[in-house]
Amino acid sequence: MRQFNYSLIKDQKWDSELLGIVAAVYREAGKQEMYLKQRPQELEKLVEIAKIQSTEASNAIEGIVTTSTRIRQLVAEKTTPKNRNEQEIAGYRDVLGIIHESGNFLFYYTPFDKIRDHLLKRF
Repeated sequence: MRQFNYSLIKDQKWDSELLGIVAAVYREAGKQEMYLKQRPQELEKLVEIAKIQSTEASNAIEGIVTTSTRIRQLVAEKTTPKNRNEQEIAGYRDVLGIIHESGNFLFYYTPFDKIRDHLLKRF
């Protein structure tokens, strides 16, 4: 595994691009926290809408279709699948749920990773 000596950073000159990335990270993190505290119900509703739209669009690409009402019911787990297409939709819903629940650990590439990569390229 590659080791990184962070003590070298303190003597490093920081270019404006990198400082801009750091500033953007803190600015956006602050906005996210503010929205999470001020409007949690609206954000949850947006997540639910996104899940329904993602499920419908992704399954349509694969030729898996049903009515919009059935998709909403399946995503909300208010009904059981009636056929193979609906079983596929329910499976997609389950995987999408895992991704949302584990979002901090799966496929995660943050602006901090950009900073790390930028620094590693310099050494």
